[in-house]
Amino acid sequence: MTQQANAFYIALIGFGEAGRAFAKGWGPAWGAQVTAFDLKGSDAALAAAARRHGVDLASDRAQALSGADHVFCLVTADQARIAAAQCAPHLAPGTLWFDCNSCAPDTKRAAAELIGAAGGLYVDTAVMAPVYPRLHETPLLISGPGAERAEPFLAAMGMQARRLGDRVGDASAVKMLRSVMIKGMEALHAECFLAARRAGVEDEVLGSLAASNPEIDWPRQGGYNLERMMQHGLRRAAEMREVVVMLRDLGFAGDVSAAVADWHERIGAMGLKEAEGGLIERADKVLDRL
Repeated sequence: MTQQANAFYIALIGFGEAGRAFAKGWGPAWGAQVTAFDLKGSDAALAAAARRHGVDLASDRAQALSGADHVFCLVTADQARIAAAQCAPHLAPGTLWFDCNSCAPDTKRAAAELIGAAGGLYVDTAVMAPVYPRLHETPLLISGPGAERAEPFLAAMGMQARRLGDRVGDASAVKMLRSVMIKGMEALHAECFLAARRAGVEDEVLGSLAASNPEIDWPRQGGYNLERMMQHGLRRAAEMREVVVMLRDLGFAGDVSAAVADWHERIGAMGLKEAEGGLIERADKVLDRL
């Protein structure tokens, strides 16, 4: 898509992986002014990323939101409603609030009430794929009272969004139910391959899986899934706990997803951010910490 100059003032609440990816994708050629607030504002790596992507770091929420007409909330699932409550008093009327956090629909509806009461326009935003390598072009689903007005803005910023309707919770429901499968498979890979490695039968297990499902590159997929849990397990665990809330609201026990959340939290809490190597090397690093 051809880049163009825009007069948008964008605030990022949370400047982690997603915020940095969006800012990198937009770049200065899009012409938007981008300011971020993050609780780790004094972190050297965060400050360096902000300089690299042309983002101004604010000292507090009020500074970040002053004059902002579009706000992307990019915190963790367990902090989404809190962030809405803390930011709502600083929003100008008519500000679009993109809640990009992976939360249960009821959590998003609670956040939407806070934003709406402050005069903001809430957009339930589901980020439907990892933000790398597609950056700001990562597919989004949007719904809620601000979704229709959000469409031209997102298109102007080169973002790939599809609107589902005006109901808060529709976009997040699709994302969360997809996570039952995706994050669940990641946890299954971890449990299977970690146990196989500890039992000393990993080659036989991989060979058996390949014989049954030859279309899957099991070592590559297993290594990739384990790396994602090592890097992002805590964030994924928070998301899966929101999935459990949603499932129970729908009348399901959510026991499998609760166990999936436990696996992601256990591996994410190890702090193994350097994940070089393949499946076996990564499995050994995790096993050393278990």
